[in-house]
Amino acid sequence: MNLHALKVFHAVARTGHVTQAAEELRISQPAVTQHLRNLEKEIGLKLVRPEGRGIALTYAGRELYALSGKLFAAEREIENRMRDIAAGRRGELTLAVTNLPGTVLLPRWIAYFKTRHEDVAINVITVNTREAFALLSEHRADVAVIAGGWEQPRMKWEHLFDDELWFIVPAGHPLANREASLKEMMEETFVIREEGSSTRERFLSMCRTYNVRQPKIGMQFNGLHETIRAVGAGYGANLISAAREYIERGEVARVYVRDVELKRPIAICTAEDHPLTPVAESFIRLIRKKLRAEAV
Repeated sequence: MNLHALKVFHAVARTGHVTQAAEELRISQPAVTQHLRNLEKEIGLKLVRPEGRGIALTYAGRELYALSGKLFAAEREIENRMRDIAAGRRGELTLAVTNLPGTVLLPRWIAYFKTRHEDVAINVITVNTREAFALLSEHRADVAVIAGGWEQPRMKWEHLFDDELWFIVPAGHPLANREASLKEMMEETFVIREEGSSTRERFLSMCRTYNVRQPKIGMQFNGLHETIRAVGAGYGANLISAAREYIERGEVARVYVRDVELKRPIAICTAEDHPLTPVAESFIRLIRKKLRAEAV
């Protein structure tokens, strides 16, 4: 069926006049009449008949008008849906996040984003840094938000801000809330994150930078909060971030290590060979805006 002719018929049926339909469609009256005749010929049924100065619909015409109305409503919905997707107002977003962004930053970022993009479905995968890069490389995540890490080939890296790392010990430890040298601190046994964690990599890199012994590892845990809780339970010390709440509750304590200031970047990463979706672009743009507002 000729869809253009069907649109012409629908306009005539809705307005009840060939003249009004022609003005609305911005074509000539003879063109409207010809489209109607061609459509009637194509389907083999009479659709309209003269009535006064306008037209009336036959039974077939009334049926076709009702069905074509549904068709063009669906067409409008398709156009609107595609427009929303292209503008980043609708779609899906998969975020690969490391522990700190996933537990501290992402909840408020996502809430901020969802108030403006309620039709976007967001999937958050919490992993370590190495796994986040793997998800990007395999195109199973649109955006990675990582704490620490390192710049990788074929990855775009956008630094957001720096996060400070603290040494922590059990609340009743002799070094709790005290100042100590790095050498003294490294005499302790450590609870350490799993391989692939940027915190672990930063810790080991610090030992090389300051030419101190590698840490004695008592236990290894997957996950930021599991590691902090293990320290609180007395399994050892750690170098970690996001421990402020645990310190304030008295579950662990900070050690102030002299002449050592350790920071790691919080960054947004994307794969160079995977163009960003409009939703991903909207998310990154909105996060930049939020961080600028918070910095003022």
